Amino acid sequence: MKKHLMIPLTLLLLLIISGCGSNSAEKESSSASEKKESETITYQSENGPIEVPADPQRVVVLSSFAGNVMALDVNLVGVDSWSKANPRFEEKLKDAEVVTDESLEKIIELEPDLIIGLSNIKNVDKLSEIAPTVTFTYGKVDYLTQHLEIGKLLNKEKEAQAWIDDFKKRAQEAGQEIKAKIGEDTTVSVIENWDKQLYVYGDNWGRGTEILYQEMKLAMPEKVKEMALKDGWYALSLEVLPEFAGDYVILSKDADTDNSFQETETYKNIPAVKNNQVIEVNAKEFYFNDPLTLEYQLDVFTKSFLGE
Repeated sequence: MKKHLMIPLTLLLLLIISGCGSNSAEKESSSASEKKESETITYQSENGPIEVPADPQRVVVLSSFAGNVMALDVNLVGVDSWSKANPRFEEKLKDAEVVTDESLEKIIELEPDLIIGLSNIKNVDKLSEIAPTVTFTYGKVDYLTQHLEIGKLLNKEKEAQAWIDDFKKRAQEAGQEIKAKIGEDTTVSVIENWDKQLYVYGDNWGRGTEILYQEMKLAMPEKVKEMALKDGWYALSLEVLPEFAGDYVILSKDADTDNSFQETETYKNIPAVKNNQVIEVNAKEFYFNDPLTLEYQLDVFTKSFLGE
């Protein structure tokens, strides 16, 4: 009799174990599903909400923002040619491929999980089929807010904000020291020679302009205010260059460009040149206004103006 009773009891135990296993599998499946959902966040882009990776691993930047991404320790697999040509980015971008908004097949091969670019890039619809694609309009927000937005996009808002707060403090303190040394009304202009054309810049076009004018509050020559402040830049001829040159000149210079204008009497007779108050910088290192570039620009200005 006891042997007969053992059989159904064994079956009952098997059913209980089976049920527990089933429940465990369901829980694991549910947990995996929840984890998968948590692997994305919703970013409020210029064009509306978009689902992006919570922890992006393979990012492609098609314009301007490579330094912002690198500053937040996020891996880049593809970048624009300008970023790749920046000597200060060389080590960090050694494994990244150069891509454009038209090299779709190459981007597909890179298997990105996020694509970032300016709002004027082409093929946004096709790029969005490859990976979530977020674009920004240049100058729509100030340069620090731009970094904060990229921080939000990469799920690193706190890190971005912490850097912003620290950088503003350091840049403003350096500005106070510089003004104390050179004088409150001493003017500074930022000039660049590129592709046989001279340019002067306002207060939001990279080349250190954000630091000099927005944070340090250094004085801008009146002619620069008049012609370059609104659009951010102004193309000028050598003949009128002296009108735009401040007491100090930041000369953004590309060694691959014809710089023979520096041999002309017009240039040599500019007061800043005669007074040895021209600070020459490598244009390829000075183009952008991302955290990595801004840190370098601040270091150059501090050493150049204060001799530190």
